[in-house]
Formats: sequence, C-alpha cells, structure tokens
Amino acid sequence: MRKKNTTLKEIANQLNLSISTVSRALNNHQDISAETKEKVKRVANELNYVPNIFAKGFRSHRTNIIGVIVPNVTHYFTSTILRGIMAEASLKGYRVIISESNNDIVKQTEMLNTMLQFGVDGVLMSLSKKTRNIENIIQIMNRLPLILFDKASNKIPCTQIVINEEEAAFNAVEHLINIGRKRIAIIKETEYSYNSEKRYAGYLRALKEYNIPIDDKIILSVDDISLLQGQQLTNILLSLKDRPDAIFAITDSAAIGVIKTLKKNKIRIPQEIAVVGFSNSLNSTIIEPKLTTIDQPGEHIGATAIKYLIEEIENPEELIINKTVTIRSNLIVRNSSFIVE
Repeated sequence: MRKKNTTLKEIANQLNLSISTVSRALNNHQDISAETKEKVKRVANELNYVPNIFAKGFRSHRTNIIGVIVPNVTHYFTSTILRGIMAEASLKGYRVIISESNNDIVKQTEMLNTMLQFGVDGVLMSLSKKTRNIENIIQIMNRLPLILFDKASNKIPCTQIVINEEEAAFNAVEHLINIGRKRIAIIKETEYSYNSEKRYAGYLRALKEYNIPIDDKIILSVDDISLLQGQQLTNILLSLKDRPDAIFAITDSAAIGVIKTLKKNKIRIPQEIAVVGFSNSLNSTIIEPKLTTIDQPGEHIGATAIKYLIEEIENPEELIINKTVTIRSNLIVRNSSFIVE
C-alpha cells in the first residue's frame, strides 16, 4: 500500500504543539523560538515531511513558481535561454516549470491554461511561429504577469525581451558588402515569423543603404527553415544563370545546409560564395569552414526576462510600463565569409 504524505497535524501531535505553531516554525517565523524551530524541523526530517507548495500558495496567494513556454526545448539557442532563466530563478528563490508548444497554436493555448491551473506566479513565453489570435494570451495577462522573450509580437501589450534582430541582420549583410559582395541572397522563413521579418528588414535596409539592387530571385522563403531546407534552397540558387556571390541564412542550421551543398558542388567558400548564419550554435564551429554568424547571448536574455517578470510579480501595485528590452548581439567573423589567418 502506498504511504501517505506526512501532514503538519502528525508533526504537531508528536510534539504536542498546535498545527499553526508547527507551520510557523517550518517557515522560520520570528515569533517561534529557536529551540522550537529546531525540534519541529528535526521531526519533520525524520518523518520525511514535504510541504505542499500548491496548498501553501493557495494560502499566501503565491507559489514562487514561474511557468516557461517555448516552441522547442531541444533547440540550442533556447537551451541557453533556459539556463539563464533557471539560474536566475534559483538565485531569487523561484522554481520553474518548463513546457514546449512544438510550434502548435492549440498546444500553446493549452499550456497557458495549464500554467494558470498550476497557480504559477507568472509566465515567460516564446511564441509559436504562427501565433495570430492573441485573445487567449490577453486573457491570461489579465490574471497574472506575462513576459515574452525571443519570439515576440508587437500586438501583445507586455514587456518583451528580444535581441536587436534587425540591426544584427544589417551588420551581417553589411559585412558581406564590405568584403566586396554585391549579389547577396537570403534564406528566410515565410511571413508571420517575428524573428524572420526583423532579420529580413535588416537585409533590405543594408542593400538599400549601399545601393545594391534587390532581386526577388535570390530572396527565398520556406515555412520550416532547417538544414535540409538550406540544402534544397541552395540548389535553387546554384541553378540560376546569375548566381549569388554570398548567402545570408537567418538560422545557423540553414547556413550549415548551404555550406554542405556548396561543398558538394565543389564551390569554394568564401572565395566564390560567402556564407553567414545567425545564432552562433555549437555546430557553427564544427562545420568546415567555420561559420560566420550572429552571436545571440541566450543566458543573458533568459536572466533578463526572469528579472523583469519577478519585478512585476513582487510589485503588483506598481504601474507596469510595457516596454521592449533589446539585448545586443555581435557578429562573429569566421572562414565561411572571410579567410581568418
């Protein structure tokens, strides 16, 4: 038969104390003597007492639990953000529940509602790619603090923690222009992706600023930008009569697909075609040549996001000014675009 969890009442009976005294002793209340606290904690340990955080949260209206929803927990960049979130949460005395939406809108909504049922104090969320209907998100925001990070939306009136997507893409394309490239292709996601649209805007701005013609034939979009898609789209670019002399892929995985296809076709990188990615993933230094890419400071993004959320949780009476907090990123130049000695 399964053993029941030890209750405060059992501890109280063994020590001949009231339940309220035991509860206050376990919570280090100042009215309880050090001797009583020591006795209560010793017996609690002997009986393997584990506090029910949900019951505690019901009484205090706080659980010290934060819900985190991401599209994919296995994505390298996302994992670095989660490290930052968990490290900062631990420092501030919060627990974290992590869930993934798998870029499924229905599942994202279910996860939000589940977080609410769990009684979390607040939610950090990176949106699914095709989030259109924000009504459910607004409803959740009316009940508890919510902050977006990485994949955000200008339509949702909350604090958002993002990198300088457009500027970073501008810098990547400007680098290609500065090394003499004049026909720069882009591999991006189809519309409705916040990150892709920002990076595409940076690409276009760089071309316009340097008076380089925009050619729709070398602007390629796909729903799921992956290594395989990077390979397939590169084949399309290589089939053109007027090939690009550089390719900017808005993810490292797609950029690595580009490099694989170029090498398969015995095209010299970067002499004939230079390649730039976005993320600075682990694979960016494993592929040969090593990939020039935008470094995204994931742990800093995660730590910043949870700091802002905790501030909203712990200061509920203060007027919350929704703002976009932009974290700077850097271009890391490697041999895929420039021969680094």
